[in-house]
Amino acid sequence: MIFRKHQPPADDPMRDLPLVEAPESVWVSIEAALNAGEPPRVARFRWWQLAAAFAMVLVAAAVYWTSTHRLKPRWEVVRVEGAPSVGAQRLGGTGFMAEGQWLETDASSKAMIRVGAIGTVEVDSNSRVRLVAARPAEHRLALARGRISASVSAPPRLFFVDTSASTAVDLGCAYTMDVDDAGNGLMHVTLGSVSLEWHGRESLVPAGASCRTRAKLGPGTPFFDDAADSFKQALSEIDSGTHGTGLETVLHSARVRDTLTLWHLLSRVDATDRRRVYDRMVALSPLPSGVSPDKALQLDAPTLKHWREDLAWKW
Repeated sequence: MIFRKHQPPADDPMRDLPLVEAPESVWVSIEAALNAGEPPRVARFRWWQLAAAFAMVLVAAAVYWTSTHRLKPRWEVVRVEGAPSVGAQRLGGTGFMAEGQWLETDASSKAMIRVGAIGTVEVDSNSRVRLVAARPAEHRLALARGRISASVSAPPRLFFVDTSASTAVDLGCAYTMDVDDAGNGLMHVTLGSVSLEWHGRESLVPAGASCRTRAKLGPGTPFFDDAADSFKQALSEIDSGTHGTGLETVLHSARVRDTLTLWHLLSRVDATDRRRVYDRMVALSPLPSGVSPDKALQLDAPTLKHWREDLAWKW
């Protein structure tokens, strides 16, 4: 087969370009392919490759959407009175609050929070509560101000309420907690017991007892609600640091069940007064076997724990 070279017109600017001869082997290969009748090779994209690529795009899109639009854990909230709000929305009947959201009530509204499947928290008027964590191993609220009434049936240390003065650790109980605008509060336990904890300081509050909390200072000393008013007032003075004759009044008017208060005071007064507290406790309830007087006065942790567990039967 003979190929003729095309000559451009005289006025064609490409006429002046130099001509380059193709290698002879190229023409031989082309002629051989044409004589054999081989069709030109075109890249083929199979249908299953297209489907696989499309599926990969869908999976990537689904993963991205799930990671960016996953619903935060949340609890159900029920309006009890008035028009409480969750976030910026008024609650007309039943709604939800997610982790990080605030529930607020005004002077004429109340609400109830369902704490997962373990209990409920009633939120009184003029209160502000935030959902901190709603997880299987941690159910946590934060009370900024106002009053809540919690009723929980769950293993110990599953439900928590944070304030600026303490963390209330549920030990299977029912209680009310008040917090004022300054962050000071009062807890009253009606069932079970609660541990109020703050930077290593702990107050155990059983049913029938209460405990004051002080902003940035932590929980005070628990006391039974049926204690004498003079006893409570003197204890408040001790907790505030203005002892005066407060300790003398507490020791003189303490009853057997008030060893709850004395047991906490034992590690909160100075060494001189510690002996006086110890002597009054032993006078009210004999020291149980296995509790060493010396270790008790030295505030040995296992000794104090053993002593508290024995006294708890009288509380």
